[in-house]
Amino acid sequence: MAMDDIQKTAYVNSSEESTDALPVATEAVPTTTWGKFLKKIELDSSNSGRLSNEDLDPVPWERRTWRWYNLALYWISDAFSPSGWRAAASLMQIGLSWRWSLFNLALANILIAIIITFNAHPGARYHVCFPVFSRVPFGFYFSYVMVFMRMITGIFWYGIQTYTGAECVRSLLFAIWPSFRNYPNSLPKSANIETNFMISWFVYFMLCVPVHLIRVENTRWYFLFKCCLTPICGFAIMGWTVQAAKSLPGPSLFAEGNAIHGTQFTWAFMSALYSNMGGGSTYATNASDYSRYTRRENSILFQLFALPFSNIVMAVMGVVGAAGTRKIYGKILWDPLLLIDNWTSPGGRAAAAFCAIAFTVAQVGQNISANSIAAANDLNCIFPKYINIRRGQIIAALLGAWALTPWNILTSATAFLSFMSGYSIWLSSIAGILFSDYWLVHRLKYDVRELYKTDGIYRYNKWGVNWRAVVAFNCGWVPLLPGFIHAVNPKINVIIGMQRLYYLGFFYGFFCAALVYWTLCYFFPQQETYVEAVLPPGNPLDEEQGIDSVEIDIVGTDYDVEKKD
Repeated sequence: MAMDDIQKTAYVNSSEESTDALPVATEAVPTTTWGKFLKKIELDSSNSGRLSNEDLDPVPWERRTWRWYNLALYWISDAFSPSGWRAAASLMQIGLSWRWSLFNLALANILIAIIITFNAHPGARYHVCFPVFSRVPFGFYFSYVMVFMRMITGIFWYGIQTYTGAECVRSLLFAIWPSFRNYPNSLPKSANIETNFMISWFVYFMLCVPVHLIRVENTRWYFLFKCCLTPICGFAIMGWTVQAAKSLPGPSLFAEGNAIHGTQFTWAFMSALYSNMGGGSTYATNASDYSRYTRRENSILFQLFALPFSNIVMAVMGVVGAAGTRKIYGKILWDPLLLIDNWTSPGGRAAAAFCAIAFTVAQVGQNISANSIAAANDLNCIFPKYINIRRGQIIAALLGAWALTPWNILTSATAFLSFMSGYSIWLSSIAGILFSDYWLVHRLKYDVRELYKTDGIYRYNKWGVNWRAVVAFNCGWVPLLPGFIHAVNPKINVIIGMQRLYYLGFFYGFFCAALVYWTLCYFFPQQETYVEAVLPPGNPLDEEQGIDSVEIDIVGTDYDVEKKD
């Protein structure tokens, strides 16, 4: 950012005197049971006038505890999980060699890391989450549609990831009590889940609950613990398979090439690239949910390296492990949990228990970082008077893990699973509009006070809708709809061109929405939204000393005082 931009930046601070003159509202005492219940659960920090609360407000200085290494460890810990181990499996199963599979994963993670870093900057600078800063491009009320869409995604994938977490716990119980493998099933076949797995499911869920209660800024300690534990497990499994398989005869997985060639290979590669980038589309929107807890804007740059590097290392472990299992067991085991389930000797069971614990810790962290906190921020935005991030995480967990019955989805609702897997066609368009508005249209300049005003400059019109974002959003996903429908139900015939456009879905959705939005804002600008940046308060000591000669503008905590000249 240029120095003249820095010198024009005004800082918003809090002042006790600023709220003294505000009128005191008299609230009616509720008489109904429901009204009394709502009054009971009402948050002390809620402010109905601004539709906000403590967790939705800009993060104060004392809670900005994340450093660059916390973000790096966050991504490293996210990669070291069962899903990270299996990342190359789906690519090799569609015909790509292990080399091309790893290259595809590397390219996807590098590209998504760039997008995530760009969209993390509003959080690092203004210390607000996605639901709040999305009000600028979409309009105050239309942004709730985007928030709701991301909330549904977070809750759904929380349930799916809970299934993997329950598998981790089941492997742990197998290792501790071998008889648990033959635990009698008392559930009907129509339940699509057996008793031993339901027990594992419940245990995993109860392990998640205490972690949901940790304040977001303090989850960095959990990710540090996870980052210390899970790589040890990954390298241990890889080392064991290499040692056990090196002297055994049999075909080598590394000697195999591509099973498909020509045009078929090209579009399979693009489809895999879209799928791998689509998996990071939630991060492309919720990046600010974590970056808002950093103190320095440049802290987010370190994830450009940490994200792709850690994911590639874990994928390499999966490929090496799979190659070893082909020789050891006569079949390829892509799932590390299936691998450790084969360790049945006393020493093997001890090692399997350690690995299962590590993977359980990893899965809890991944589900929280990718899904529950994002969904909680969205619930917090929709119901700011009653739901904070802690309550939102518990609600998201109950809905995702139990109300959705993910075991039924994974066993019998394949079309619905395919639908949610293709959900990135919407999220990529949202991410593109966020990028375009922040970097190209408003050029990093938001007024943080106006983000909380229902009748402020970011309302745009009486409906609270920015029509430019509506047009751009629809241009980003509507052309992908035919290919998406075919992906959900292959029986529906769609021309090959639409199918291939869908394979480019993330690229098309992101860049089309970004370009259309920028074009419309260029020719039809909303002039009152082009303002000088107004930031939330920084280090109080720095402000008292007037660091860098920045003008200090002290306003009330209700963000309702005009900026001084």
